[in-house]
Amino acid sequence: MYDILLVEDEPEILQLNMEMLMRRGGYNVRTATNLAEAAKAVMESEPDIIVLDIMLPDGSGIDFLIGLKKERDIPVLFLSGLGSLQDKLEGFKAGGDDYLPKPYDNSELQMRIEAILHRSNRVLKKLTRGPLMLDMISNSVLFNGNDLGIRKREFDVLYFLMQHEGKVLSAEEIYEQVWKKKMLGDNRTVKTAVYNLRNSLEGTGYTINSVYGKGYIFEQEL
Repeated sequence: MYDILLVEDEPEILQLNMEMLMRRGGYNVRTATNLAEAAKAVMESEPDIIVLDIMLPDGSGIDFLIGLKKERDIPVLFLSGLGSLQDKLEGFKAGGDDYLPKPYDNSELQMRIEAILHRSNRVLKKLTRGPLMLDMISNSVLFNGNDLGIRKREFDVLYFLMQHEGKVLSAEEIYEQVWKKKMLGDNRTVKTAVYNLRNSLEGTGYTINSVYGKGYIFEQEL
């Protein structure tokens, strides 16, 4: 499970981002509302990535990153209300890996975090939703510690859907991501995989629902 440090002084944004990343990505999320708290959090346990605001009560996120890079190589995504080209260039010059201006879409924030983690070769070992866990090492799906016996290709479909929890994905998107080739009109392969996954997930509190004419969505059962 990845460890993310969110550094943000706006309580509402901090709470929303923390809940979204824990729910959608299964991340372990820690928070800091200023640079002093951020420095302490990094010293206590080095995160896999820092999502860092620039304008903070006790200083600049730019200056914080410059100092951090002298001691530690932690990927950083700037998340800031400063969105000019000059602001972005300063962020990258300081050593930032990416820069996302506010306002932004939650899905884009999640995708940018995942892209940075992938580029930095920080390997995801587990993806969890409550008692449901995907073990990325053994390619197995566990519920309350019990192996659900899901096959590798279906595991890959579930992983892709869980990464985009709450978002409708077309059969074509799923097929091209999992099978790594174009889908030539026939979506029966994806339908079969989804059908088998629904049966396997029964009783876990999560399911894969169909959205007519659009595709499939992984979500918590009502």
